[in-house]
Amino acid sequence: MNDLGIVGLGLVLLTCYVTYKGLHEPGYMARYAFEVGPIRYRQQYQRLLSSGFLHVSWWHLGFNMLTLWCFGGALEHLAGMQNFLTLYFSSLLGGNLFSLWLHRHEARYSAVGASGAVSGLIFASIALFPDIEVGLLGIYLPGWLYGILFVLLSAYGITARRDAIGHDAHLGGALVGLVTMLLIRPELIQTNYLTILAILVPAVGFLLLLLRRAAGRPVGRLVASSHHYQTQDDRYLDKKRREEAYLDELLEKISHKGVDGLSAREKKDLKDWSR
Repeated sequence: MNDLGIVGLGLVLLTCYVTYKGLHEPGYMARYAFEVGPIRYRQQYQRLLSSGFLHVSWWHLGFNMLTLWCFGGALEHLAGMQNFLTLYFSSLLGGNLFSLWLHRHEARYSAVGASGAVSGLIFASIALFPDIEVGLLGIYLPGWLYGILFVLLSAYGITARRDAIGHDAHLGGALVGLVTMLLIRPELIQTNYLTILAILVPAVGFLLLLLRRAAGRPVGRLVASSHHYQTQDDRYLDKKRREEAYLDELLEKISHKGVDGLSAREKKDLKDWSR
């Protein structure tokens, strides 16, 4: 891979500065982090981009910047500075929009990090270089295999929700990066179609499963049927989690729009719970 270009270097320096400021000033972190409530109810859309320059730890920052350093140079060199910026910010925005949609009923859900953007750079590189190998700590996989495993592991992470990793932003950013590179270089569809199909087919399948649940309130186990419980306690706890997330959403909405901002159905639900 080529050395990092001027645009990539600028992104690294800016991200390091903003992260340093966020780690030392909790108010700054809170003001610019990705958070569903302020984005939906206060129209603080700048959080969709500003959150990509904040990180929760130096380790988190270092991993993302190392990835940017490894993949950014070649992409900036071959795609050009303007296209490189388009790739980076479209992946960052796409990942956060996907996360916003998935967590739209969780007003207090928050996240930070450039992971969606750098995931987009990795997948753009896989589309651009058919023979690329991707890995870490001396273990490298063919680009197509890495892409498939990334999609499957992200899908599992989104579904299981057993850790604090933003799998949704990772997957959304990766897919947007891939598609954006295809829009920039359409000829890649012919020269690297097997790799592209191998990644997009399971990704599209998973997204269709998510869309089937779009009418519900996706709080945990997004793909599994809602009636699959091991015990009666599981059913009760799952119901309570969903109710608490919905109540948080209503209270957040009231704090910014007032009671009149609620729909008739939401007012009825709130009245029922207050009894």
